[in-house]
Amino acid sequence: MKARLQTSLGQQLVMTPQLRQAIKLLQMSSAELELEIAEAVETNPLLDWAENAEPTLDATPDTDERPPEATERDGNSEGGAEPSGADDWAPGEGDWSSGSSGGSFDDDDNGSAAERVAETESLADHLLWQLHLSHLSRRDRSIGAALIDAFEDDGYLREPLSAIAETLLPAIHADEAEILTVLHQIQRFDPIGVGARSLGECLQLQLDVLEPQTPGLGLARRIADGPLERLPRSGVTGIAHELREPVDAVETAVQLLRSLDPRPGTQIGELAHDSYVVPDCVVWRQNGSWRAALAGHAGPKVVIHRGYEQMIRRCGESDAGYLRAHLQEARWLLKGLEARGETLLRVMRCLLQQQAAFLEFGAQALRPLTLREVAGELGLHESTISRAIARKYVRTPRGTLALRAFFASGIDTDSGGEASSTAIQAMIRRLIDDENPRKPLSDAKLADLLKTSGIPVARRTVAKYREAMNISASHERVRIA
Repeated sequence: MKARLQTSLGQQLVMTPQLRQAIKLLQMSSAELELEIAEAVETNPLLDWAENAEPTLDATPDTDERPPEATERDGNSEGGAEPSGADDWAPGEGDWSSGSSGGSFDDDDNGSAAERVAETESLADHLLWQLHLSHLSRRDRSIGAALIDAFEDDGYLREPLSAIAETLLPAIHADEAEILTVLHQIQRFDPIGVGARSLGECLQLQLDVLEPQTPGLGLARRIADGPLERLPRSGVTGIAHELREPVDAVETAVQLLRSLDPRPGTQIGELAHDSYVVPDCVVWRQNGSWRAALAGHAGPKVVIHRGYEQMIRRCGESDAGYLRAHLQEARWLLKGLEARGETLLRVMRCLLQQQAAFLEFGAQALRPLTLREVAGELGLHESTISRAIARKYVRTPRGTLALRAFFASGIDTDSGGEASSTAIQAMIRRLIDDENPRKPLSDAKLADLLKTSGIPVARRTVAKYREAMNISASHERVRIA
């Protein structure tokens, strides 16, 4: 048993940093990924840029799945018409990476150059977006919003729950037990560990999502729950004596704790304001079906330097050990890039299946979709889906869109279905665009018109959506035509 346990321990310890790197790469935007790989090539002699190499190392799809090199249209499409859901559209090599003229979708609002500037997403924005897509009740979402508002930039909640209860008054009377229940739900959001009230709780939350067979997991939980604060002073030996555990076992647990992120909130919002959006995926129609592929420039192309790899067999033991360590790191990076591309492509294809009508007819056809639904369909965790779409963009016939645009919360309709909040906002905008400028529609009237269309929404909900779209109230929209 000891021999088999020792073998398993060795294998798992090798995989732990690889898994952590894969998660880190998945969450990165294209700009961050480029910087990460450039630093890896700079510091690892076993990595080299792929000069004029085919883009295969980052899981770019096979040739038959890549967009055609020239724009093509279905033979049945109407001549002279602008691209629409009924037409086939394929991105050419030069017609989606830069602006173009004519009937291109680059000229619409979604594809304007101004909207291609990457906005820095705050931690609160990232959490509120997940909150609104959750299956919590309206009351719990209000409590959750108050909690998120109290989180600090590093992701910790340092205000007492009693203070949160006071901020909810007089609209909501909630005791600390109810607030704590909602907090536990938010602590499952991405990034894992957010909403913790102490370093120990933060690490415990991250330990909870690890595989049960992770070496040192049980002992790491004991350390995080107890003597964690004494670790810098007592050291591994002191903690081992206190817990009456072998020093080697405590060392393994401590190494696991050190691999976690003590400030998970800082993972969000670090993208520079002046960076431009680079599409990670491209979507086009082919023979009446929507197709997806990774963009040709979705990530820098790197390879293992074969000269240094062959040198390992000829050099001394010390040099060989140095090169082997860097070779292992290089292989981990390439596998991480491949896993990132495969996961991103799987998510994109799932979104195409779920939201094909959105691409064809616009925001009014966007159906309610949550992270949980996509995670369930792909057999992945919700946090994985959240990381996969974070700051990722796709080039579509309707312009360059954030993957987040394919998700929306829903409202039950009179017909028994659901309408997404985005679709309702599009309907409100259309009604306001078509209103009589001398007699604008009030929020109550807009609510009545939506109800006649089978969308039962309250006046205050209409007002909230209108304000979210930066549309003035009816009395401010009065104008003489």
